[in-house]
Formats: sequence, C-alpha cells, structure tokens
Amino acid sequence: MAQDDEREEKTPRYVRINTNRWSLSEAVSHFVAQGFTQVEQITDTSEKEFHLDKDIKNLLVLPPKTSLLDDAAYTEGKVILQDKASCFSAAVLAPPPGSTVIDATAAPGNKTTHLSALMNNTGKVLAFEKDKRRFATLEKMVSKAGCKNVETNCQDFLQSQPSDPKFAHVTHILLDPSCSGSGIVGRLDYLVENEEDDASISQKQDRLQKLSTFQRQIIQHAMEFPAVVKLVYSTCSIHPEENEHVVRDVLAASDGQFDLAPKSETLPAWSRRGLDDELPGSGAQSLIRCSPEDGTNGFFVACFQRRQVDRKRKDFDNDSKEDILQSGIAENAYNKGKRKRRRKQVVELEESKDFDEEWGGILS
Repeated sequence: MAQDDEREEKTPRYVRINTNRWSLSEAVSHFVAQGFTQVEQITDTSEKEFHLDKDIKNLLVLPPKTSLLDDAAYTEGKVILQDKASCFSAAVLAPPPGSTVIDATAAPGNKTTHLSALMNNTGKVLAFEKDKRRFATLEKMVSKAGCKNVETNCQDFLQSQPSDPKFAHVTHILLDPSCSGSGIVGRLDYLVENEEDDASISQKQDRLQKLSTFQRQIIQHAMEFPAVVKLVYSTCSIHPEENEHVVRDVLAASDGQFDLAPKSETLPAWSRRGLDDELPGSGAQSLIRCSPEDGTNGFFVACFQRRQVDRKRKDFDNDSKEDILQSGIAENAYNKGKRKRRRKQVVELEESKDFDEEWGGILS
C-alpha cells in the first residue's frame, strides 16, 4: 500500500548500543570508521549519517534504508536493532543496578537485553517466555548480547507464584504482553483504515476484548508480587481498548495500592501522551504514546508504582511489630523488676511484723 510504503520509507533505523559489550564512544568510533558521519540531525536525504537520539541514552538514529545485518557490530551483539519506541519500556522502568527484575514476556529479548545493560550487567533479570521456539530465540539473543545477569525461564509468567521465596526481592517488573500489533508500521492501514464491513469490525472488537482481558490479568498478577514497587506495561497497539482502558480498569481493581507514576518520571520531554478522552482526569499525562509521525512504530507505555502511603504503611507495620516486640521486652523487664520489688516488700513486711511483735510492747 502506497501510504504504508511511505511510512516505512520515512521511519529511521534505530541502533541501540549494547553497553554490556562496549561503550558509546567505541560505537561512534566504529561507525565513523565504517564511513558514517556524525551529525546533529539526519535528514530525508541523509545516507551514511547518524545522530545521537535525544530521548533514549545510547541510541543511534540512522537513515531509513540503512542495513547493518552484515556489520560486525551487529553479528557480535554489540548493537541491537530496536525501534526507538520499544526502548521506552525499559527506560521508563529504569531498574537500578543490583536490583531484581522480571521481564514477564521476554522473547525475542530486545527489552531483556536493554534491562540488563541499564543495570550494568548486575543484579538479576528473570526473563519468562512460555513458547519453546521463542524461548530459544530469547536464549540466543541473551547469550549474543553478553548478558550475565539474565536468568531465562521457559515458563508462563501467569503460572509463577508471587509468594515463592525466590521472588521475594523482585522490585521491578516489565510487562509487554501479546497485543494486536496495530501500531507496527506495515500493519497500520490494514487494521485501522480498511475496516470495510460490520462483520470484520465485530471480529476485531471481539479479538481486542480477549486481548485486553489477558492484558489486565497479567498486570494484576504482577501487582501481587510482595516487594514490587514499579511496573511498566507496554504495547505496540494504537487501540484505547488495549491501552488507556486497560490502565483504567487495573487502577480501579488495585484497591488503591497502585498509582500511575507522574509525568515527571515518565520521559517528561516526550510530548505525545495518553488520550484524555479515554482516561478521565489527569492520568493520561502520565502515559506515553508513540506514532509514525514521531518517526517510530505506534506504541504505548504506562508505569504503575506502589502508592507511597502503602509502602509507608508496610514500613509502619514493620516498625510497629518492632515496637511491640520492644514494648514486650520492656514490659517483661518491668514486670520482672516489679516482682522483685514485690518480693522485697514482702520480705520487708514480714521483717516489720516480726519487729513489731518482738519490740512492740517496749516501744509503745
């Protein structure tokens, strides 16, 4: 389709520098040695030029038709070919080095390897993938990218038990579940503009309903992990049913335990936000949307965080238990001392009685 081809021709090629393998400066030197020129901003007429992306750290932007499949940097896992919007998920989750993170639907591994690099190859990334074929792809990519902190699991994340002690330190979870894929350049016309009859519309709405049910389920499951403080949910969909509506329903079902992270913590410089009409209130400004107009695939990101009051309550509960324990110790000590004082008083009383009986007559 002409419009679709035009979109693809205008979408830049993005190259994420895998800092588990080398540094940004080494990567820049490599591309310059390959005949590329670093510029402030590539243009529609650019050929062998690149610039550093302003939103995502360690991301290079190259002209649309650039191919790096035969480049040594790609074959050795030093660069990851990943759409810019897809990088937003891990960038917003931003797990600190040394933390324990879950990537719930990890294959093919772009976001998993991004998490690993953001954590400086420290801590642990538990990567789940239930499909055996996709799991093999995940393992291959993790190995190629030199990720030493990734533990792959050929398992359905929904079958994991949040109360299992091995998940006790999981604080961050990335959720990028199955979706309609309606934001991917190459599918936009088919899914959005060519809804020709009521039957096809009905079928698509039914599919969206099933997908959104699954998406809500996986987010709610992630919220059950006891130590989790931050969750990122993303889709490559443009449909509100999979995006704002899922966020709305999950927040309503969370019983106040989770809120959306504020805009200031979710790539604040990115201008395209959630749809206000689909998420009443100010919540839509916390959400991120991407469009081919931004030079990316259509994409959506939401960041949930455990409410501060809930975390403080947990701390308070722990402190209260400690206070109660300490109070109990103090009370026991007091009672023990009281019993000693009582025994002393009894002895003194008995001695007093003996004294009165023996000397009372003379002293009176």
